[in-house]
Amino acid sequence: MNLPENRFKRALRENKQQIGLWCSLPGSYAAEIVAPSGFDWLLFDTEHSPGDVLTVLPQLQAVAAYEVSAIVRPASNDAVLIKRYLDIGAQTLLIPYVQNREEAEAAVSAMRYPPTGIRGVSGLTRATRFGRIASYAKRAEEELCLLVQLETQAALSELEAIAAVDGVDGVFIGPADLAASLGHPGEPGHPEVVAAVEDAICRLSALGKPAGILTPDAAFAARCIELGTTFTAVGIDAGLLARGTEALAAKFRQS
Repeated sequence: MNLPENRFKRALRENKQQIGLWCSLPGSYAAEIVAPSGFDWLLFDTEHSPGDVLTVLPQLQAVAAYEVSAIVRPASNDAVLIKRYLDIGAQTLLIPYVQNREEAEAAVSAMRYPPTGIRGVSGLTRATRFGRIASYAKRAEEELCLLVQLETQAALSELEAIAAVDGVDGVFIGPADLAASLGHPGEPGHPEVVAAVEDAICRLSALGKPAGILTPDAAFAARCIELGTTFTAVGIDAGLLARGTEALAAKFRQS
């Protein structure tokens, strides 16, 4: 059995724009509903949602039949969590709150088997198709993709050093935490925050490193794409559900 190709990783290398949806609802049913909607990637979040390894597994299973790439965000830059998500078949991880080169290197190490990393080895995981991919331990790194999230002023000051780490495939800018770090909590649209995000995207573009962002603001999403983001999340499932149902209820209450 062959090692599954990571379409998302290939697209980043080819500089193809990938439009994504953030998924904070932990159910596999919701994941399957949005899987065929036309997005290039779905992010299954476990940092700011009730999700965990046991909820992500059925989400991965639910979307496997569709032409959409699955990305998982662990709750933290933790080698044990990273190992568990890789073992259940996640090929692309977004690691939150990476502050410097050393933390980026730790994430890379957790993604790789020895002798170049520290990932624990098991031959009977979903990732290995339960032992059916004989070359998995030797070739896994080819199809694994590591994205790191920069979300503070301190992290942005280390952007070039983080982006240069071997094994970091892309850098995601987190506007919400960055806003708080810059003294504007709850205001990702503040001019200072917008300027910092745009500057980070431009710096990553100059380095030739794929840049990513999450923004439900369509105009700002278009601006980020113009500046050079190549993986751009344009909505959040819970937000779409909340705002959509509010709008529907309001429409009929006014009639």
